[in-house]
Amino acid sequence: MHTRRDFLQYALNAGFVMGAAGLGANPTRALAQQKLTQDDLLKFDSKGQVTLLHFTDCHAQLKPVFFRPPDTNIGVGAYAGVPPHLVGEAFLEYFGIEKGSPYAYAHTMVDYVDLARTYGRLGGLDRTATLVKAIRAERGDDKVLFLDGGDTWQGSYTSLKTNGMDMVECMKLLKPDAMTGHWEFTFGEDRFLELVDAMGYPFLASNIFDAEWDEPAFEHTAYFERGGVKVAVIGQAMPYTPIANPSWMFPKWSFGIRPEVLQANVDAARAEGAEIVVMLSHNGFDVDRKIAATVSGLDVIVTGHTHDATPIALEVDGTLLMSSGSHGKYLGRIDLEVKDGKVTGYSSNLIPVFSDVITPDAEMAAKIDEVRAPYEAETQRVIGTTDTLLYRRGNFNGTWDDLICQGIMEERDTEIALSPGFRWGTTLLPGAEITIDDLYTETSMSYPSVYRLEFTGAQLKDIMEDVCDNLFNKDPFLQQGGDMVRVGGFTYSCTPNAGMGERITDMRLTGSGDPIEAGKSYTVGGWASVNEGVEGPAIYDLMEDYITKKSVVSLDPDAAAVRVIL
Repeated sequence: MHTRRDFLQYALNAGFVMGAAGLGANPTRALAQQKLTQDDLLKFDSKGQVTLLHFTDCHAQLKPVFFRPPDTNIGVGAYAGVPPHLVGEAFLEYFGIEKGSPYAYAHTMVDYVDLARTYGRLGGLDRTATLVKAIRAERGDDKVLFLDGGDTWQGSYTSLKTNGMDMVECMKLLKPDAMTGHWEFTFGEDRFLELVDAMGYPFLASNIFDAEWDEPAFEHTAYFERGGVKVAVIGQAMPYTPIANPSWMFPKWSFGIRPEVLQANVDAARAEGAEIVVMLSHNGFDVDRKIAATVSGLDVIVTGHTHDATPIALEVDGTLLMSSGSHGKYLGRIDLEVKDGKVTGYSSNLIPVFSDVITPDAEMAAKIDEVRAPYEAETQRVIGTTDTLLYRRGNFNGTWDDLICQGIMEERDTEIALSPGFRWGTTLLPGAEITIDDLYTETSMSYPSVYRLEFTGAQLKDIMEDVCDNLFNKDPFLQQGGDMVRVGGFTYSCTPNAGMGERITDMRLTGSGDPIEAGKSYTVGGWASVNEGVEGPAIYDLMEDYITKKSVVSLDPDAAAVRVIL
């Protein structure tokens, strides 16, 4: 098992750079790439008979990306101040990662822009394919299980235009053994089932039932033999999909955490002779931390949904819990040593996919080019530039969210804008061009209409309180949402540890500073409503018009919409 000391040593070795002559316009970056190698990334304390590889929440990003980690990740109750609810220097200190190192860049927002220019982009499915093939070659196919945690098909221009087929075709080359999901359902029931049929490997969901007959709607468990060990993989789709997303798109299915069903399926797997039971989950980290403490018999949970990235697997009440980040930035690995039907040892690592130092896999690179070819000219069309770091990820507004809220207010002529607390969306560095591809990484979805409505101040307060409770309820089984709804046109104070109805205070209009009055009506624009029949322009069309008119985007990153009270 890797220790904090191991990570510190790796960061010092791989991240050490020095000035030198003759290395081009960016000597720091050149030396960083020269020092950090593909072999460095693949170094691992191989152990036992079984290797689990975990890939999750790539949100249809086929190419390498910049993705700024969050500056705010608040845990509440028993989960306050523990991984994954650590950011910045607190994260670096906890895991023993040297500031300025590759791992510091991969995991935190500390010195983000400078380190991004030094170490370059991460991800790219062709680079992930290289790592997966190298690990399979090292361990042997008969020892490796590759698991896809979902949120794979949605989040790009090409995934929207192909209704997810671009991702299915590319993922098939990685040869996953099983998958679960969340945003996949937003393509609608019929398309979802078509894509599942096209995958060629099982979609697992222990917690989705037929709404009419109250019986399992999907296969819940798949069995494998790896390294002579019988392994059961149980799937767990995002339990609150019909609340976070439009239920009218998949009305025949009922979701939920269903811990009693999960326990029954774990028990059944053990009765079938499974020596290792793995849960392939899209519950989110805190939900799975609670499951690890309440459901017996799980050896490993590989979790997704909350986009958290832990450098190593964490032990929770005897269960290993690994969260493998998002947007293709990482590949999670856990090796398991099994004796007499029990896990007796393990090693774990979260591999950052540094695109500049990993040789692209030729087969995957060709497939990516093929699926993108019909759309390449449009995706690369430039609509503006940014003077500001544009990012989205954190409990509250990011600068991409601020830009979208501004666009909604101006294009829809509203006083206030609301933008959903999505975690997906990549980053643009200051000075970068904004392409159609970039815009769609923030807005690509199947219910994109931008509404214009009248809300009273009391209704706005209720909306904010409801979303806040979804995020900060001390019982993770009651956390139904993503991050906090993003706002434009007003500011507010948030006290995450307060009770329901008491977290949101001091709501004020940005321009005048006047309090938002409970009985007064305000014009509000927003998008991604879960209601059916919403009228308005698509968010990506609206924002293309807005950015084109602006030409150069400049935002004040310090103009925070929220004051957090801890």
